[in-house]
Amino acid sequence: MLAPYACDPDRSRGRRVPEPAAPTRSMFQRDRDRIVHSTAFRRLVYKTQVFLNHEGDLFRTRLTHSLEVAQLGRSIARSLGLNEDLVEAIALAHDLGHTPFGHAGQDALHDCMREHGGFEHNLQSLRVVDQLELRYPQFDGLNLCFETREGILKHCARRDALRIEAAEPGGVARRFLVGTQPSLEAQLCNLADEIAYNAHDIDDGVRSGLLTLAQLDEVPLFTRYRDAALAEHPSLAGQGRRLLFEAIRRMLSDQVYDVIGTTRAALDVAAPATADEARQAGPLVGFSPAMRTDSTGLKRFLMRSLYRHPQVMDTTDRARRVVRELFDAYLASPHEMPADFAEAPDRHRAVADYIAGMTDRFALREHTRLGGESLFG
Repeated sequence: MLAPYACDPDRSRGRRVPEPAAPTRSMFQRDRDRIVHSTAFRRLVYKTQVFLNHEGDLFRTRLTHSLEVAQLGRSIARSLGLNEDLVEAIALAHDLGHTPFGHAGQDALHDCMREHGGFEHNLQSLRVVDQLELRYPQFDGLNLCFETREGILKHCARRDALRIEAAEPGGVARRFLVGTQPSLEAQLCNLADEIAYNAHDIDDGVRSGLLTLAQLDEVPLFTRYRDAALAEHPSLAGQGRRLLFEAIRRMLSDQVYDVIGTTRAALDVAAPATADEARQAGPLVGFSPAMRTDSTGLKRFLMRSLYRHPQVMDTTDRARRVVRELFDAYLASPHEMPADFAEAPDRHRAVADYIAGMTDRFALREHTRLGGESLFG
């Protein structure tokens, strides 16, 4: 049963192009289904989270990460009376605009586009669902509900917000100009994203050999659950992988319970009677202060020990080069792109759109085809 502050699909602000209701699905369920069937969603299976796709079959990709965010988000939403279908739709769509090669690809593409409006993956995710998916005769994009699009646009610089607001007055960018919050479902997805990537980056880091269990001794958020697991199951002392899994499982569970308890307390104080009142009340979904401190400590550890590891940095340097050289090649020879992109009036943005939609392996193949050089084995 939905809480009064949850987003009710029957009270949705609707789609940019009006459509008749589906006979068997709510508006948010329909959004979720459109996202799952989109080309951009399928491409996520071959897009980097931290480790490139060819580096191992068991590392997370953008697709598996999105599924984990959706699972965590739905679990929390159910306890808080929020709309699970909306949470799932936002979670599954939140990374649709990510470039190949993760943040390295985004940084390189932003550098290429610096004099032409820049590039930001949240804006690109919205662009994917609003314009770039070409599946329906009546409109470009997926024509998603306002509430889903609101959740996809997690961050937005004022310059970009003004541009979006001019094209869509009172739309998804308005909150960045007036200082309100998105729906509680959108706030929840943002936090579930953080919980998911912190946990699975520990797992992938250890699996890769770039992190060790000994290094994790400096992370209180991990050692607390590792020690509790060992106290309850002493036999885990000689089982590194199983101990790691159990510690991460406990860490995830406790973070979920922390979010539920902290958010319930905030909702009791704010007492929003509607979803719009919740948007006006300031951030309501969050960690307790102690859990926020521990989560920040984990993020700093991962930045220092994993994301800036020399082996990862070497890979990301080569990935940036691939993106930069692809950008230059397509800009000079647009006929190397499909006609929809080659004939677009804004060539720089069309090149950025084309590259952003690539999977890691397609970008590498194109780089080799156009440049005759393979930067990755």
